[in-house]
Amino acid sequence: MIRAPLGDSRYWSEWVEYGDERIVKAFETARTPAGDPDYAPQYAFIIAQNHWHQMLSRYSAGCPIADLPRYFPGLLDAWEEAERLGASVWTPKQQFTRHSWRVNYDHYIVCFWLIGLGLALEIPDDQWQRLLALIGNEGEDVLLDRVIASRSPERKIGSVLLYPKPYGRLLKAVDAPVDSQPSMLSAFVTHWYKEVRTGAKSGSEPQVVNYRHPYWYTYGDENFEGGAYFGRWCVEAVAAVKAFDMDDSQCLGLEHYPGDLLRPNGPSTHPVRQEAEPPATVAVESKVGFWVRLWGRR
Repeated sequence: MIRAPLGDSRYWSEWVEYGDERIVKAFETARTPAGDPDYAPQYAFIIAQNHWHQMLSRYSAGCPIADLPRYFPGLLDAWEEAERLGASVWTPKQQFTRHSWRVNYDHYIVCFWLIGLGLALEIPDDQWQRLLALIGNEGEDVLLDRVIASRSPERKIGSVLLYPKPYGRLLKAVDAPVDSQPSMLSAFVTHWYKEVRTGAKSGSEPQVVNYRHPYWYTYGDENFEGGAYFGRWCVEAVAAVKAFDMDDSQCLGLEHYPGDLLRPNGPSTHPVRQEAEPPATVAVESKVGFWVRLWGRR
């Protein structure tokens, strides 16, 4: 069953398969020393990005939740390689602006997504620790640090909420009495897509770029036929539900709530769409093995 509100079975079958092929081809290209060495770290990071896009695409397509964790090893390997290569390419200023939650709204959202996916999919401890090392920013944000601390209690908790819009609603839901949490969480999810657009303007510090919206925000409105759309999922809400054992019953069925991440054995929480055939399930090669061959390490 297709979970995303956009795209038919043909769309999702085509672009899920293409996403896996793109990752494999990117591996092959990364093995070739030709090209601009200064771009190599960014290229490796794009490979990591392709992995989280593919996890969300597969979710949107209606693929089994059990398919998703296998993308984490390749994602982590690619991101670690980007950091290794970037150490000799990116200036200290570039390092800061690429990694700081305070000045990079896109990065904050992506880190929230990856933490949410890691929690919901219950990735192994070694992968979780690698993810935290890459994410960094310990003690920077009162909300995301607390979500992380649900699995890593030693995590230092920040004292400020970096982006009050839209995340102030989520923080209030987390801190609310238990009987108020379901409706407040639902309000966060309902307003999330509209409010996340301009969230950078609510930030505690000026942004490194002049954001109109997060990089993925208009995917689906622009270049839909080209496969840019991978869904618009409020993974942040799932992260909070998993971290704090919140009642998400009022979120089930909402357009942007990926409730199936927390219910891998079904039934689906999404409304049934009028689709005659389900999207094809595409086999995925083990990314751990591929990256071991690619970089010669684990």
